[in-house]
Amino acid sequence: MPGRPFEGGEEDAQGRVVGVVRSVFYIRLVQPRHLPTLVLAALLLAVPAYAACTSPAAPEVVWRRCLLDGRDLTGVDLSRGVLRDSSLQRSRLMRARMVGVDAVEGRFVSADLTGADLTEATLRNADFTRAVLRGAIFSRADLRGARLFRADLTGADLTGADLNGADFSSAILDGAVWTDGQRRCAAGSVGTCQ
Repeated sequence: MPGRPFEGGEEDAQGRVVGVVRSVFYIRLVQPRHLPTLVLAALLLAVPAYAACTSPAAPEVVWRRCLLDGRDLTGVDLSRGVLRDSSLQRSRLMRARMVGVDAVEGRFVSADLTGADLTEATLRNADFTRAVLRGAIFSRADLRGARLFRADLTGADLTGADLNGADFSSAILDGAVWTDGQRRCAAGSVGTCQ
């Protein structure tokens, strides 16, 4: 019968209900017995939490994807810290202790790391363009694919470092100890150890 109300709507001449919106999806509350399983799944699938980029410099600090350009970190201990994909351009890291640091794809463009200890550091694809690395220790460091264009490595120690694919174009290598731990680069060595 036309005009007869049906759940908030009416029937048309053909007996179809019009003017009623019915939900296609139903929300069902989680039963309490399933809650522990859901909490466990959420914890397992959660993204790991990282320390804020404002965390103080300390061993094992996590500064992942942080913008730390121009900071004065002279003499700090960042041993075993995580600096992956962080930018420390123009920062002062003189005499910094960075033993075992993970700085894959870190940017140290024009940074001063004079006398820094980067023993066993992971520095794959890191950018040290125009960085001052005088007397820095890269003993057993992973520098594969690192860019050291026009960097000053005067007196640096590269004993046991992995330099596969590293770019030393125009880098100053005067007096640097080469990867074999025996050879010292001659004065005037630029781009290659002579």
